[in-house]
Amino acid sequence: AKDVLHKAEIVAEAVSFARDLINRPGNAVYPEIMAECAKKIAKENKLQIEILDEKKLAAKKMQAILAVGQGSVHKPRMIVLKYNGNGNAPYTAYVGKGITFDSGGISIKPLDGMGEMKDDMSGAADVLATMQAVAKLKLKINLLGILSCAENMPGGNAQRPGDIVRAASGKTIEVISTDAEGRMVLADAVWYAGELGAKKIIDIATLTGAVIIALGTETAGIVANDDDLANKIIASGKLVGESYWQLPTFKEYHEAIKSDVADLKNSAGRAGGSITGGLFIGEFVKKDVAWAHIDIGGTASAAKTKGFKPQGGTAFGVMTLIKLGEGQ
Repeated sequence: AKDVLHKAEIVAEAVSFARDLINRPGNAVYPEIMAECAKKIAKENKLQIEILDEKKLAAKKMQAILAVGQGSVHKPRMIVLKYNGNGNAPYTAYVGKGITFDSGGISIKPLDGMGEMKDDMSGAADVLATMQAVAKLKLKINLLGILSCAENMPGGNAQRPGDIVRAASGKTIEVISTDAEGRMVLADAVWYAGELGAKKIIDIATLTGAVIIALGTETAGIVANDDDLANKIIASGKLVGESYWQLPTFKEYHEAIKSDVADLKNSAGRAGGSITGGLFIGEFVKKDVAWAHIDIGGTASAAKTKGFKPQGGTAFGVMTLIKLGEGQ
């Protein structure tokens, strides 16, 4: 009983940490603050940490994340945490979208509800909290936690619709909408996870509003290149009370994100938007890597308290990612 309670306390602490971080406003949490939080977690839990600032991102040719953040005075940060709990076994990577505030950029969002866009870093908060829990639980897994953080603002230096950006992988992206920014910061992040040797990649993101239309606010969507990995996420979610549904990835959806002037376009429109958004990220995953994308656009925040989900940030996904790590 003591062991069970100890584990439950660690998981609850991680979920509460993520919720607190998500609920803080955009003027209190921006990429540099996310980096400071990660440093603290790394020091307390003896994790290795690498922080790529705008100069290091430029040196690695990560123009996708840099393009998203170029309109803000708060420059992007990519944060990599490393936990080694299983000797020489291959690494799994958890990659989180960390848009600390999403105005939509030049493709600016409507006023109503824009203040809620402080939660657009929920994926990154989830990953950071999961790394804390995994270290404290001493799970037998080798794990990378990557937080891809930027602030999406409509400044004088902001990216524009119509711009063409070259991501770190070498693929070019036509910017259809500057409000389709999460998939761009994740494009460089999942590529970097592969460069660091990850053989499995799970990214988690408040990626689309389309997932709410498809699945409502109780279920997250999964887009994957590996059905076994998707099924493991779904099974892990059932054990902790978090619901997932795998979405189809037919050839026609892949065709929808092709561009006439670049390799890819960052938005294929409203039809199947959660699927095409996920598939865009998958284009930057190395071919021999199992990958799954989790869209928590409908589940990351709650309008009212119900059960164990409070009003505000829910930290949906933290418990699933921890449970998934236990089973690796």
